[in-house]
Amino acid sequence: MTAPDIVGRRIGQERQPIAIVDHFHPDPAGLRAFAAAARFEPAQRQYPGVRTALPTTYFKDVRSVFSRVLAGVFGHRGAVALLDASFSIVTTPPDALTVQQRMPHFDAVEGDRIALVHYLGGEDDGGTAFYRHRATGFETIDATRAPIYLNAISAEVGNAPPPTAYVDGSTPLFEQISAVDARPNRAVVYRSALLHSGRIPPAASLSANPLTGRLTVTAFLSLG
Repeated sequence: MTAPDIVGRRIGQERQPIAIVDHFHPDPAGLRAFAAAARFEPAQRQYPGVRTALPTTYFKDVRSVFSRVLAGVFGHRGAVALLDASFSIVTTPPDALTVQQRMPHFDAVEGDRIALVHYLGGEDDGGTAFYRHRATGFETIDATRAPIYLNAISAEVGNAPPPTAYVDGSTPLFEQISAVDARPNRAVVYRSALLHSGRIPPAASLSANPLTGRLTVTAFLSLG
């Protein structure tokens, strides 16, 4: 097994930390095999695809490297609570996306929330990008900013809805401030309040097959 390689970045004008970890899991092939044998179901909320449960050992297997990420990049050495985690595959065709799925989004307004995306497919799977909302200048959305941002974006989208496509790069409403390319067994970790979007290239496979589709692990955690 190759040792995990952790790189920290500060992105955008707000200088928020993100972590990029190559060789994140000791057995990515085993994860793909587990996913291939699992039954996926349509995702809830706004995820444009399908999900299924992870192996019960997943976080035990990455505990050491994840602790190093939280300490070294986010300055956290205390308790961590898992809120939600699953295998995820993007399957929704562009013309079936909701308006919300065609724009960057934030996952939570709490400052102690952390998101993890672990890529298990190939480099053709795009990656993850981070954004600044042009009208407000916001790169993160906290409880104070949320009503301001939501009112602004609602008015903008009401006047000019985004194209029926996955967002990939800067748009009239959002400026891309950073991006992380997908690579097999690479993870990206970031604060859930960051405006972000999966990068889904126009030629990306939207297959629900875990062996050919855009297979990732997505997880949301709270820092105690």
